[in-house]
Amino acid sequence: MADDVRYDGSFFGRRHGKALRAGRAALMADVLPSLLVDPDALSIDLKSLFPLPVSAVRLEIGFGGAEHLLHRAQESPDVGFIGVEPFVDGLAKGVSGIDRLGLRNVRLFGDDATLLLDRLPEASLSGVDLLYPDPWPKTRHWKRRFVSDRNLARLARVLAPGSLFRFASDIDSYVAWTLAHVARSPDFEWTAERPRDWKTPFAGWPGTRYEAKAIREGRRGSYLTFRRL
Repeated sequence: MADDVRYDGSFFGRRHGKALRAGRAALMADVLPSLLVDPDALSIDLKSLFPLPVSAVRLEIGFGGAEHLLHRAQESPDVGFIGVEPFVDGLAKGVSGIDRLGLRNVRLFGDDATLLLDRLPEASLSGVDLLYPDPWPKTRHWKRRFVSDRNLARLARVLAPGSLFRFASDIDSYVAWTLAHVARSPDFEWTAERPRDWKTPFAGWPGTRYEAKAIREGRRGSYLTFRRL
């Protein structure tokens, strides 16, 4: 499939960046196949994806450098994590970290998140994270933002009632965009009660390279938490 093909609701453009170093390319060839999630072969019980017992399954969409995904997987070894990253260099960082840390509670999907969301069982996730996604800052590109009415409906279908959808961005227009879309969704409620609830990073937040870049450039992130009704 061509790299520039976009699916309905996709949030990325080209999937390839710089060529991988030989060692990382070899690791991808050796380790990635055992970590990949096949949307066409999913069990009704997502917990069966993992080789050890897990109490719940969470999803991170667009994990980038994998800092947050790896941190959460170490923090909660009894939880299964599925990381989605369509860019090959990001996927390679995830594979490298999983191998280095010996993590057994992480699985990966290296394509558009909507392809996986449409195949996941209903109410099968205990949480979804979308952290510092591509903001598509030009107005004519806003339709490419992952947060949309259709994608919120997708998330609502796979999230168990009471579960959390967490969103972080340093781009004010995307934060406002997300709040506006969630406000008209019948499936989610914003949990914030005071400004510090969205100005303070999520509990246990490890930071990411995207966040660090934003801070260096004088921008601060907003951290929004929405509950599935």
